[in-house]
Amino acid sequence: MQILQPPTWAKPRGYSNGVAASGRIVFVAGQVGWNARGQFDAGDFVSQARQALVNIVAVLAEAGGRPEHIARLTWYVVDKEEYLASSAALGRAYREVIGGHYPAMTAVQVVALVEDGARVEVEATAVIPESGR
Repeated sequence: MQILQPPTWAKPRGYSNGVAASGRIVFVAGQVGWNARGQFDAGDFVSQARQALVNIVAVLAEAGGRPEHIARLTWYVVDKEEYLASSAALGRAYREVIGGHYPAMTAVQVVALVEDGARVEVEATAVIPESGR
């Protein structure tokens, strides 16, 4: 995986501007912050975001992938201010689950999510190298 960073641009914090990769492409559907039983254990944004990332890692593992194979994340949040106010705690939760890998990311505020009680939904695209590394 190659991080794409134009040399004259300021380095982004917590994401990459672009990623180039080759291998097996895996698409992970939007994951909300519920557990394996489809129930929310927490109502706060950071806990739900952490669980959504855990869910992505679990789905990715089914394809033999790991967090460092994630090439892109798209975050759908119901409250932009909640997302921004949670940045420090969200960063800690992200690093606990994904580590120090920062793929290309987009975050958008939406009016609502389909699942009642969901504060965030995250979808992922991963590229697993042909060698599996």
